Amino acid sequence: QGEPLVLLDGSEVTLNADTLVIADQSGPIAMAGIMGGSSTAVSESTTDIFLESAFFEPVAIAGKPRNYGLHTDSSHRFERGVDTQLQVLAIERATALLLDIVGGEPGPVTLVESEDHMPQPARVELRHSRLEQQLGLELASEEVEGMMARLGLKQQSNQPGYSEYTAPSWRFDIAIEADLIEEVARIYGYNRLPTSTASIPLPIEPVDEGILDLSILREKLVAKGYREAISYSFVNPEVERALAPSLTPVPLMNPIASDMAVMRTTLLAGLLPALRYNLNRQQSTVRLFETGLRFVPGESLIQERVIAGVITGSRAPESWLTGGEKVDFFDIKGDVEALIDAGHSSAAFSWQVAEVDHLHPGQAALVVRNGEPVGFVGKLHPSVQKALDISQPVYVFELVLDSLLSSRLPAYQEISKFPEVRRDLAVVVHQKVTASQLSDTVAEYAGEHFLNLKVFDVYQGKGIENNSKSVALGLTFRHNSRTLTEEEITVAVDGVVAALKEHYSAVLRG
Repeated sequence: QGEPLVLLDGSEVTLNADTLVIADQSGPIAMAGIMGGSSTAVSESTTDIFLESAFFEPVAIAGKPRNYGLHTDSSHRFERGVDTQLQVLAIERATALLLDIVGGEPGPVTLVESEDHMPQPARVELRHSRLEQQLGLELASEEVEGMMARLGLKQQSNQPGYSEYTAPSWRFDIAIEADLIEEVARIYGYNRLPTSTASIPLPIEPVDEGILDLSILREKLVAKGYREAISYSFVNPEVERALAPSLTPVPLMNPIASDMAVMRTTLLAGLLPALRYNLNRQQSTVRLFETGLRFVPGESLIQERVIAGVITGSRAPESWLTGGEKVDFFDIKGDVEALIDAGHSSAAFSWQVAEVDHLHPGQAALVVRNGEPVGFVGKLHPSVQKALDISQPVYVFELVLDSLLSSRLPAYQEISKFPEVRRDLAVVVHQKVTASQLSDTVAEYAGEHFLNLKVFDVYQGKGIENNSKSVALGLTFRHNSRTLTEEEITVAVDGVVAALKEHYSAVLRG
């Protein structure tokens, strides 16, 4: 490393440690396979000449000339490979030329080589069936053998169905069966090869109808005014800290920029800066969504496909028909319900009040499928909104994609010819009791003829005790083969009232 060498063209280079050189006791006298040194140049006064003919591994030479800004005839050939058996013949030919032109006395030829490292002739098998399949024609074995012989390939064995050949030293480009087939095609003549249309059986693969296509979810959101965004997986550590203070995101060893230094643990880390960018450019109403991977650290890194969205601004486009109402929690909850309904499996989902670090208390909900949380919906916490320098309220959601893409197959059910019966109840419960809790209890105790439940009113105020609320429930019953009797309806309703009283101390409102 660092040794100087003056080349034949008079330029001086400083050698690198990975450069192969020819050297004697005085030091480097040539860059191997590239250019000789000026100290060994031939001039008009030269009387003694030392000839060297070598083989260099192409990998040892490749790229080295460009490191020094050089490109020579020697490097051009050695980088691409040369015949490993040509060196003795070349040095004898050069000696003969010198003797014929200038005379003199030749010295001995000394051969030095490391046999263990010398490339070995390739032994390649050529299957007759493969040759026929690739070229689309059948050639006589004698014709193929004649082609190989003219190319210098020696036949080592000739077995039924295949032959084996050894490539000559000057054909170091022949290594596999495809190389032999290419040579046969070249000698036979590409223009003589038959043309045919490939016939490949393409069996129709079954499609799992229980898996929803992601494009359906995208179309749902686009129809509701969202625009799809694509953001980087690398995000700003400050944004991540604001959204997930309890998580330590995976840092990048060599980040593109300081604001792209960690892997996102939520897609909101890319969507919220995009929303802010639009707000800062007079776009007061923004609806964005994105699908992609989030990277959650733990004992092992969890890579999870999710879909996330953000909304802010007006509920409807500005016009003389609308009053400029702003979006709220129920707007984005409705958008998420539309995604859930796309898979016809809304019965498997439920909502729970939640406390999420970056969401506003009282305006945050967990989305649960079969008892497992799969995402959240809510209003961005004011402190997070301020930290991200967002000027107006924002509502967000993020859901695990697999939970939405798992669809329920539709099944035919005959429409009942018999009437539905509805009974309305208004019960007073503690304000902490949720509508979903009441719905679950009603579904459990309403009996086999219960059809559905609607929560159509919630009231707090005059006539209702503090810390209580009145919830109005609409229960619908139906039998598929007959009309229900008043007694059956009464028994079912009484069972519901008793269950609500037992579980939630509910009282029928007068």
